[in-house]
Amino acid sequence: MYRQMCWLSQSSKSENKILHLQTAPNQPWRPYTAFPQFSVPDYPIPGGSKGWATYQKLLKAGWTLVPSARANEFSSKSIEVKS
Repeated sequence: MYRQMCWLSQSSKSENKILHLQTAPNQPWRPYTAFPQFSVPDYPIPGGSKGWATYQKLLKAGWTLVPSARANEFSSKSIEVKS
């Protein structure tokens, strides 16, 4: 199974990054919340990173972390957060 994750901005205007996942090479990056089968609840920490708990779980499960610059470099589609 193709399993990659990356920290990407929520929108072009936002500096905050959230965890995004990609489960197929030609699929767009989508926020972790779009994958209920993989995501876990966020830690209840004010201002904490959205997706950090999921990141820890998936890293232990063998998912690959892709640098943000690389994810944007190969993306042919716009990266928009879709719930």
